[in-house]
This record gives sequence, C-alpha cells and structure tokens, in this order.
Amino acid sequence: MSEKKKELRSRHWYGGTHKDGFIHRSWMKNQGFPDHVFDGRPIIGICNTWSELTPCNSHLRVLAEGVKRGVWEAGGFPVEFPVSSLGETQMRPTAMLFRNLLAMDVEEAIRAHGIDGVVLLGGCDKTTPGQLMGAASVDLPTIVVSSGPMLNGKWKGKDIGSGTDVWKFSEAVRAGEMSLQEFMAAESGMSRSPGVCMTMGTATTMASVVEAMGLSLPTNAALPAVDARRMALAHMTGKRIVEMVHEDLRLSKILTKKNFENGIIANAAVGGSTNAVVHMLAIAGRAGVDICLDDFDRVGGQVPCIVNCMPSGKYLIEDLAYAGGLPAVMNRIRHLLHPDAPTVFGVPISKYWEGAEVYNDDVIRPLDNPLRAGAGIRVLKGNLAPNGAVIKPSAASERLLAHEGPAYIFETIEDLKAKIDDPDLPVTEDTILVLKGCGPKGYPGMAEVGNMPIPRRLVEKGVRDMVRISDARMSGTAFGTVVLHVSPEANAGGPLAIVKTGDRIRLDALRGELNLLISEEEFQTRMTAWQPPEQKWQRGYYKLYYETVLQADKGADLDFLVGKSGSDVQRESH
Repeated sequence: MSEKKKELRSRHWYGGTHKDGFIHRSWMKNQGFPDHVFDGRPIIGICNTWSELTPCNSHLRVLAEGVKRGVWEAGGFPVEFPVSSLGETQMRPTAMLFRNLLAMDVEEAIRAHGIDGVVLLGGCDKTTPGQLMGAASVDLPTIVVSSGPMLNGKWKGKDIGSGTDVWKFSEAVRAGEMSLQEFMAAESGMSRSPGVCMTMGTATTMASVVEAMGLSLPTNAALPAVDARRMALAHMTGKRIVEMVHEDLRLSKILTKKNFENGIIANAAVGGSTNAVVHMLAIAGRAGVDICLDDFDRVGGQVPCIVNCMPSGKYLIEDLAYAGGLPAVMNRIRHLLHPDAPTVFGVPISKYWEGAEVYNDDVIRPLDNPLRAGAGIRVLKGNLAPNGAVIKPSAASERLLAHEGPAYIFETIEDLKAKIDDPDLPVTEDTILVLKGCGPKGYPGMAEVGNMPIPRRLVEKGVRDMVRISDARMSGTAFGTVVLHVSPEANAGGPLAIVKTGDRIRLDALRGELNLLISEEEFQTRMTAWQPPEQKWQRGYYKLYYETVLQADKGADLDFLVGKSGSDVQRESH
C-alpha cells in the first residue's frame, strides 16, 4: 500500500465547498486566477523585500518573475507578497534596529496566509537574516534567493569597491591626499547596477553563509545581480520549492548544527563580515540549535582566508563569481566542512562542490598560499568583555593584534563626531579609541559605527589604523583593528561603561583576551557606582525593542521571539 500523501496546509484555506473556502478563493479570483489553480497544487509564497528605498533589492520584483516561472512549471501556484525592506544605506538610526521587526513581519505573514512553502527574496544586509529568523519560527519548506552583488565599481580606469573604498577615500580627503572634487567624481562610478555591495560586506557574507548552509541552490552567493544566470537560478529555485513541499523538507530539517558549523567555516574562508556572528546566533535561537559565540572561535578561528576580496583583499565579488564562486571555495576547504550536511536540494552539501573548479588562483587562493592563515573571526573575553567581543583578523593590522595602550573615551557617537577632528585631541597612534553607547540598547540598534575614523591629526601624519573598541558593529565592507560587539554593552551596565580616558587596555587577539588594566578593587568600586542612563524611548517599536532586546552574544533578538510557534492556525477569519 502506498504511503498516504500529507494534506497540503493551503487546503485549509482554499479547499472545500464551505463559506470560508468560497471567501478565500473568490477574492483571489479577482486577480484573474482560474478555478484549476485551487485544485490542490502547492501554493508557494514569494516573500519579497523589494523596495526603491533599498537599492540593493531594487530588482527583486524582476527576480520574483523568475521564481514564478519555475513554480508554475513544477505544478505549483506562486503568490508574491511584500514585507518590510531594510535599506542599509538609507535608514536611520540603523537598519539593525529594524531587523527584528522584519523578522516579526515575515513570521506572521507566512503563518497567517495559506501557503505551503516560501521563497525568501532578500539581499541587503538585514533582509536575509531577518527573513530567515521569521521563517525559522514558522518552519515551512523554505529556500533563499539572494539579490546578488552589483557590478564592479569603476573610477579612473580602476575597480573600486562599495564601502571599502568609501572609507579609504574619505580618510584620504581628511588627510589632504584626495580632493573633494575627486571624491565626488568617484560617487557615480561606485554603484553601477542593482545589487548589494560588490565587496565582501555583510550582504554577500550572508549570501555565502546561506549557500554554505545549504539554504539556497549552488552559485547563489556570487553571481552578479544583473547576470542572466541569477534569473535562471531564480527559475530553478521556483521549481525546487514545489518539490520540497511534496517532500515535506522543512527549514528545521536543514538548520542543523552541522549546517551552522559549515556556515561559520565558510564565513572564515571568504573573509566574511563580523555581522554574520550576531545574525547566525539569532537564527540559531529561532531554530533551537545550540550555537554560541565560542563556536565561532572553536570552529572557524583557524580556518584560512582564501578569498582575496575587499575589504580583506583586493578583488570584488564579480571577480569571485568568475573565479568559480562559492562552490569552488568550498571545494578547496572541503576537508574542513561537514560533507553530509543536508540541503534544500535534498542532497548532501558535498554535491554543491562536486566538480567545482577554481579559474583564478589569485582570487580564490590555494590552501598553501592563503590571504591569511587562521583568519576566522576571533572571540575575545576578559574583564572588559565578560560575555565576549569579536575581531576580524583578516581585516586588521597584524602588528596591532597584540597591543597595550592608554584609552581615549568617547561617551557617545555625538561626542566622537564633535572631537575626532580636533587638532589638539590628546592621542597618539598607540592610543586605544573607545566608543560607548552604541550597542543594542545604546544607539538603539547597535549601529555600524565601530570602525571609528582615525583622528585627523594622526591621519595627516599617515596613520591609517589604530585599535578601536566599542559595543557597536561595523560594516562588513570596513577594515581595521576594530574590536566589536563588546558584551554586555555600556548601556546595559557592562564593564565598558566604567572605562575612563587614560586607563590602560590590553588586547591580545591571538590569545582571545581583552582586559582593562585596573585593580580589582577599583574595578568593583566603579561598577557599583554606575547608574543606568535614562530610558528615552516611551512608545512604539523603539520602546518594545529597548525593553526586550538581548545582548550581542545572544544575537540581539527580542527575548520573546526566541524559538518558534510553528505554522498551525486554527481559527478562521469569518
């Protein structure tokens, strides 16, 4: 006797001859859908973060058409729906403040509608993790299509990279090495097509992690946004999601610890963003997978960085795509990965790199010639960061990875902006710059301000890197010896709050240590005297966020959103 097929979830909305089925079908038919699309075929939701205010995702309406073609071909019924879109470059005070709001939007939109599977169309930094967090809490068959990187930036006949070269050019202007006219001229050549940053910023980092975790089809990470092969990938994804529904291949079957560890390893190998840490921790919290901050050190700390892309290297993501993309990268580090980890393709992840070749050994380096050995994100702990902090060695100055110096304190971002260009600022290149008040609660939203500018008086002398410490994040496109995500943050009463200008701090990234060098007695006296800042946010999402957000080492999710509620909805609307 053949096994009875599981009833599709959508039949509870669109099946039957009762009043409720009549209502659901009838109103959908006002869009011109015929009777037979409600005949019991899988209904596939296309969760789209398209927006003209999110330039990275501005082409996702077009990619959605590719997904729809594949869904129709496989015998499904595609329905596209919008959710919040978070434009990293456009939102104030920071897109990260709204990542959890997007996750709530995605979760409830998926659960409330009669769909059997979902394709997540994202790209810009917070859209991918926000969508995955929400989808994980519902747990339907789910697959990701990323927006893909922009074409390489061009200026004066050279490639320039989004973010990375912005920071470099900005510092060159401050140092008097680049004219304001040249700076403004570079602007129009930086972003030449739809798509995300074409450097290894957070967007491509997350697309790479998604592919390495088996949550997308192969080649998703690096194909340029405007490459016809990305549209073909969208089409094939539409076909595959229908098959996943029939197989009941839900997201929880793919979000295993092995998959997360593969994501951590891939992040190290591509020189990925520190932001991947806080996002992967949040996704793991939704999925109920035991991943903690220390796993990034344990699993990825000694993985070599072999992708020679900005900000760690010199190439851009378009070059990575032509050099073989993530399948070629995974093939080079296959001995480090879990080859049997499951994927949305229904095959072990080892199939993703089977036969993959590297076409440029300078873009994807051989293991005996890495960009940097042991370059995975390092976790730091000590009395200044009892719950942890992170640093990205591949983007840092090696000479500063072990450093001791006096602190200079900026109590807020406004304090930093007011003082950083003061020609009399009492700092040297050995000073450690410390920024407070920029964590999850402090900004609010944990903004990308951790890569503080070098003080003007030092920039003019040729200094381009210093040790910088904060409870903030930094853009994945940024670089420097920057300690981030210090937890607990200053505004939550973490030890960062008690550091004073002149205190000595010791960083030893190789040993994973970050310590404030004051006596234990003085340390406790200051901690006891600390008073929390006044709560500014008295209404709306800001208030909800401030009162419930977790610290960076827990993924900065809202405490009541951790875990899942599933997809079951019993009550009808009429």
